[in-house]
Amino acid sequence: MAVTAKLVKELRDKTGAGMMDCKKALMETDGDIDKAIDVLREKGLSKAAKKADRIAAEGLVRVAFNEDHSEAAVVEVNSETDFVAKNPEFIEFVETLAKKALEAPSDSLEDFMAMSYEGEGTVKDALTAKISKIGENMNIRRFVRMNTPGTIYTGYLHNGGLIGVVVGIKTDATAEEIEVTAKDVAMQVASMSPRFVNESEVDPAWLENETEIAKQQLLNEGKKPELLDRIIPGKIKAILKDVCLVDQKFVKNSDQSVGEYVAEAAKALGKDMTVTEMVRYEVGEGIEKKEEDFAAEVAAQMNK
Repeated sequence: MAVTAKLVKELRDKTGAGMMDCKKALMETDGDIDKAIDVLREKGLSKAAKKADRIAAEGLVRVAFNEDHSEAAVVEVNSETDFVAKNPEFIEFVETLAKKALEAPSDSLEDFMAMSYEGEGTVKDALTAKISKIGENMNIRRFVRMNTPGTIYTGYLHNGGLIGVVVGIKTDATAEEIEVTAKDVAMQVASMSPRFVNESEVDPAWLENETEIAKQQLLNEGKKPELLDRIIPGKIKAILKDVCLVDQKFVKNSDQSVGEYVAEAAKALGKDMTVTEMVRYEVGEGIEKKEEDFAAEVAAQMNK
């Protein structure tokens, strides 16, 4: 595959590495951008892990809770344009779906779509009616219910609902008593995008891949292979502090971790509090959008 200037720029935007380094990495991997990202990371030239591709899907995320916040739900609904995503009727529809998700019979999207929707048949029927009325394609992409016994849930919507977060805290306290602390933790999740709540939840396959990249980085730095087993544990520990919520530096006070902040708040309250769950939905994450040249798009429209 030819290494074009556009491909080099794309890799540079994703990694923050220098232009020549990006070009060399792409040449080394025959233009495979994902492999080139790993090459740059192994060489210590990538200033960031792989960034999400340009988000194409528009839409909204909404969260809902039962009365005592012992149950929660998060829903993402996509639309073609942000204009529709700001439509009051669309917003109300997504908010209603979030409340319905609290009563979902299972975690299956198919079962959710088959639930009754007031005055319009099923959820699927209601979606079809909205598409017909608004005149734009829409999609109920995903939802999740959270209802672990002994857990209180709190949510946070960022940027009007482009990011929605729910965190679960195991506690004997009420939702009102932990509201400030829990919201701070939810805002942390929204801004810092942790992958896991704590080390015990870390995906073994993900950790294995990160370990291999770290080893290659050390070898590229000239470290002797026989020393890697002594160095790697510390390297991995540092990585885990970045991706585990409770070990991250608290954004409101970098002198303490999120876990330390929660423990401090629990002590002041006189009731135990442990962060045990989190869900973070960002509108359109992971959805690829076909990127077309604007002039070509205009020409295509004129030829219709």
